[in-house]
Amino acid sequence: MHCPFCSREATKVIDSRLIRENNQTRRRRECLRCKERFTTYETAELTLPRIIKRDGRRALFSEAKLRAGIVRALEKRPVSVEQIETLIARLIRKATTSGEREIPSSQMGEWVMEELHQLDQVAYVRFASVYRCFQDINEFQREITKLTRHDKRTKKRSRTRKA
Repeated sequence: MHCPFCSREATKVIDSRLIRENNQTRRRRECLRCKERFTTYETAELTLPRIIKRDGRRALFSEAKLRAGIVRALEKRPVSVEQIETLIARLIRKATTSGEREIPSSQMGEWVMEELHQLDQVAYVRFASVYRCFQDINEFQREITKLTRHDKRTKKRSRTRKA
């Protein structure tokens, strides 16, 4: 790290602290030549994959678009901001750890639906209706029927495990 005062490379770290809001590390440093102190902030640089749209276009991964779609689906639902942020962090982690340079938007949509299915079923149906372009009430009904069947199977499995 170069000293901003004398440009010497040799500095030492006096104190380090994690800043949770921005996932940054704050470091107090001291120059070994001029003894001036300064603060640096370190953030991990994540390479997010590009998104392949349905029409074949490529777009940069946009956390803002991801958040907007999820927040819209969760509008007026009893879900905390912390739960939303955790969900978004999990999705970003899936995208970065996938090892792919490009991810189809359909894959990202499926990941979002998996997460919403576990978090809030109403939000799941809302998101699915837009993502899958539901055309009529019958498509909503089919999705709700699938949810109901899944819930019954899940409850049945949990009862047999307890017994």
